[in-house]
Amino acid sequence: MLRSTIQASLKQGRAQLNGRSFSSGSAPHRKVAVLGAAGGIGQPLSLLMKLNPLVSQLSLYDIAGTPGVAADVSHINTRSEVTGYVGEDQLGKALEGCDIVIIPAGVPRKPGMTRDDLFNINAGIVKGLCTAIAKYCPHALVNMISNPVNSTVPIASEVFKKAGTYDEKRLFGVTTLDVVRAKTFYAGKANANVSEVNVPVVGGHAGITILPLFSQATPSANLSDEVLTALTKRTQDGGTEVVEAKAGKGSATLSMAYAGALFADACLKGLNGVPDVVECSFVQSSITELPFFASKVRLGKNGVEEVLGLGALSDYEKQGLEALLPELKSSIEKGIKFANQS
Repeated sequence: MLRSTIQASLKQGRAQLNGRSFSSGSAPHRKVAVLGAAGGIGQPLSLLMKLNPLVSQLSLYDIAGTPGVAADVSHINTRSEVTGYVGEDQLGKALEGCDIVIIPAGVPRKPGMTRDDLFNINAGIVKGLCTAIAKYCPHALVNMISNPVNSTVPIASEVFKKAGTYDEKRLFGVTTLDVVRAKTFYAGKANANVSEVNVPVVGGHAGITILPLFSQATPSANLSDEVLTALTKRTQDGGTEVVEAKAGKGSATLSMAYAGALFADACLKGLNGVPDVVECSFVQSSITELPFFASKVRLGKNGVEEVLGLGALSDYEKQGLEALLPELKSSIEKGIKFANQS
């Protein structure tokens, strides 16, 4: 049952170009790197990327533990060839020729910690990895998972600018888990088939900066204001819910790996020319006064093809948008300041 479910879901990942599907033998060569592959998110993410038929070469990197993860994952009978790299001296080889680089590296959140508490550790890690990306695969799409995403994406942009390689179309903050949670929670209250639910989530990727637009959810449901407020808060606090449930033994590693794999799959489809691939992501944007903002994005052969507008908002969502802007602005500025001072 599980095998058939996985196989069915992977069929959706097969690229379609000019009305025909690629077989794994004829699909374009795509190299994907996971930086932080031995960690709590990195291991299940590596597994899920190994299952994706659009990946031909899977490069797994971490500062320790990657040879074992790579050996384990490499035994799975799917298309991609897997190589493990360990330590900074092997980072260049891990990155060379990459089409997509996914970054879940860094420390996880523990009870009582906010995403900002992670900043001092993860900011430095992200800066170092992005410096290497600029050198070894400057044209790769970069999928940033390392928290706080509201700050790590601006850090990455500044690193790439200094290196002369920045392309705003190729840098993404992965906010897909917010969408995954919003769909799940909404489906439960709306008594809808979760596989048919869509809920755009905009703003950022922490606390009140996460703004699910339930007024635009499909299929529509006549939910009370009280229920919508509770759904919004639960979506915003989803990470904390998991951290507390794991009681100090981890954060939202499994659901984040799933969401990261979904977004990477969308990027692969876009690169391969599949039309109308739309996902929410935290990207350079002009739809608000802030330089970065999460909204629906159309993906294509160059990464971001179009940043889509917010659409019509309910009064509650308009209030949420106004409330999140100052906090998101502060997080963005914090990242930019770190990148330029350190």
